[in-house]
Amino acid sequence: MNPVTTLKLTYPADLPVSQRREEILATLKEHQVVIIAGATGSGKTTQLPKMCLELGRKSIAHTQPRRIAARSVAERIAEETGAELGAEIGYQVRFTDKASKQTLVKVMTDGILLNALQRDPDLKQYDTVIIDEAHERSLNIDFLIGYLKQILPRRPDLKVIITSATIDPESFSKHFDGAPIVEVSGRSFPIEIRYRPVRSAREGDSDIDVSIASDDYVDGLVDALRELESEPDGDVLVFLSGESEIRDAQDAVPRLTYHL
Repeated sequence: MNPVTTLKLTYPADLPVSQRREEILATLKEHQVVIIAGATGSGKTTQLPKMCLELGRKSIAHTQPRRIAARSVAERIAEETGAELGAEIGYQVRFTDKASKQTLVKVMTDGILLNALQRDPDLKQYDTVIIDEAHERSLNIDFLIGYLKQILPRRPDLKVIITSATIDPESFSKHFDGAPIVEVSGRSFPIEIRYRPVRSAREGDSDIDVSIASDDYVDGLVDALRELESEPDGDVLVFLSGESEIRDAQDAVPRLTYHL
């Protein structure tokens, strides 16, 4: 049995990228490289791999700039398709490889795909490469985009999708000799902005030890969540500057009550 046929390839109607599905599928059929320009919330990260599966692609490399994102994206795609994580949908990050010979979509960091080029210069193990969040323009992303440009003439069967925020997608199109751009709108949600000081600022302590100051963002996060307990039920989205800060926040916040 074709493993693709066992997956549930449905698309949430409320995602803007789902509404452009027919156009995206048609463009992918006709072109080797496609640029998808979409704002945050468009759904491109989770839905594009499913569209590739719908086209019959069977070995998809899907990159993410960060390890946590790679794992969470793989988990979400597996959940939406009814796949077992590590089977049809898998991921690979540094020190963790949760993929197998069955894997059709492999989500990985940019660095993992860059390392794969050393062993497989033409990326023959993949028939599709999705470079997500290309607008971040890290060194890894720039190297990958440069290598892919060289590989494409030798791999006419290879499909490449570059996704970017709506910041200058024309530069990616120009690099790939005028590759078509499909623009997808984002989703907006009502946001109320409240400003509050962190604990040290409230206490007016001008002689703050460095080790204490480094924890102020965690104290501020916990205090803010406690304040929100009196509000109606809802979700909380926390922006932090790096993986270590995310892990500090996870340790500080009771997991049974809040989910980061």
